[in-house]
Amino acid sequence: MEAQKTNKIVSFVGGHNGEWKVSEVVPIIGSTLTTPNYLSIHKNTLSPETEQASDWVLKGFASNLRYTTREEKNILDVNPSVLGKVENQFAVMIPIKKKETWWAMTQDERRKILEENSRHIEIGSKYLTAINRQLYHSRDLGEVFDFVTWFEFSEESKTKFDELLAALRKTEEWSYVEREVEVRLVKMQ
Repeated sequence: MEAQKTNKIVSFVGGHNGEWKVSEVVPIIGSTLTTPNYLSIHKNTLSPETEQASDWVLKGFASNLRYTTREEKNILDVNPSVLGKVENQFAVMIPIKKKETWWAMTQDERRKILEENSRHIEIGSKYLTAINRQLYHSRDLGEVFDFVTWFEFSEESKTKFDELLAALRKTEEWSYVEREVEVRLVKMQ
């Protein structure tokens, strides 16, 4: 099982080259990340040279849906998220670390806050056709952040993306965020 997890690891590398130009790095809660010129995404093991030459590396792995009911999954499946669409020239990477009080709760307690109280999936489902996304789990790897969330969208959907973030950040769930950084990106041609 550990080998499977390792094979799924995705590394987000902030540095001097990459397929995404960093337009800004904004600290939302807690300390920020340094602002690199570019971001590259690696779906295989990084060489020591790549890691050493980078400003920072954030790692995570895509996993199964952990808090989703069958009904919610059916809603998500109607408009599956597809990364890498040509029209999606903008991206935002948001690494998040939750407070220890979040992790001290049981999964059903976290689920209640995430969806029943905060309506996270319900809010996000309103934007499924405009915003593609992928959640990467980092906590199980011992990383600094618990999650790295990757969003891609077209220029026409920039306002919708900002609406989505504003709605999510008003929820009870966000009161458990200890550190959050927003890295805004533009696709290199």
